[in-house]
Amino acid sequence: MIDETVAEIKAMQSHSSSVVAVNAARALEELLEREFTTVEEYVRTLERNGTALRRANPSHASLQNAIREIVGDVTAAAPADVPAAKRLTQERIDAVVSRVESGKQLAATNGAEFLVDGTTVLTHDYSTTVLEALERATAAGKTFELYVTEARPRYIGRRMVRALSELDGVEATLITDSAHGVYLEECDRVVIGMDCIVEQTLYNRVGTYPIAATASQVGVPVTVFGSASKLITDGFVFENEYRVESEVMREPTEGFAIENPAYDATPVSMLECVVTDDGVLEF
Repeated sequence: MIDETVAEIKAMQSHSSSVVAVNAARALEELLEREFTTVEEYVRTLERNGTALRRANPSHASLQNAIREIVGDVTAAAPADVPAAKRLTQERIDAVVSRVESGKQLAATNGAEFLVDGTTVLTHDYSTTVLEALERATAAGKTFELYVTEARPRYIGRRMVRALSELDGVEATLITDSAHGVYLEECDRVVIGMDCIVEQTLYNRVGTYPIAATASQVGVPVTVFGSASKLITDGFVFENEYRVESEVMREPTEGFAIENPAYDATPVSMLECVVTDDGVLEF
C-alpha cells in the first residue's frame, strides 16, 4: 500500500492536497500489519517509509506536515515495545486524518456562508474545498454562474466543471486558461483552493498567478478557500514540481525545450482574503 501510494502521489492521481495527506497517513497503517523483532526496527521502518512518502511530492505542505507529525511523535515518544509503537502510530494517524478532514469540511462550510447568492464566480483547477463549499451553498438555495478554467495541460478543470454542472442552482461554463481575461470583467469574484500559503506567498496550480494578476487589474476580488493547516509560517520550503514534457506535447521535440511546472507563486497582496476553518483572514 505504501509503494502504491507513493506512485499515486508522484503521478498526481489525486489533485487535492488534503486527500494526498490523508492517503499518505493511512498508507502507514500497512506497517501495523507487519512483524518486527524490535521497536528500533519498527521505528527505522516507519522513518524510512515516511521519508519515501514525503519525497513523493515535496511541494505538498499538508503531506509533509502530516507525515512529519506522525513519524516525529512516535519517534519522540520512545515507545517501550513494538505493540506500544504500533498503538501510538495508529493514534497519531487517526488524529492527523481527523484534523485534516474536519479542517477541510469546516473551511467549506465557512466558504458556503461567504459566497453570495446570485453572483458570478470564476474558479481555476480542481479544489475539493471549493467544490464542497459550492455544494453546501447550492443545497441552501443559493445560485451561481460559474466560469471554470481547463487547468492545462492536465485539464483538471474539466473534472471540476463536470462536478459543478451536476449541482442545482449552478450554470457552469468551461473556458480555456488564457481566456480568463475575457470573462473576468463579468465576474463578481474569483474563488480558488490552495496547495499552501508560505509566509506571504500562495502556491497553487499553475495558472493561478496570471488569473490573480488580471483580477487585480480589473478590480475583481480573489478569495482562497482552504484549511488553516495549509498556512505555513516556518519550517517548510516549497519545492515546485516539474511534470513530464509529454503532458504538454506528445510529438518529438527538436530545437526547443519544454517546461511544465505544476504550481506557481502568487503574492498574498493580490488576494482579498482566505476563508479557512478558523475564519476569514484578510489582506
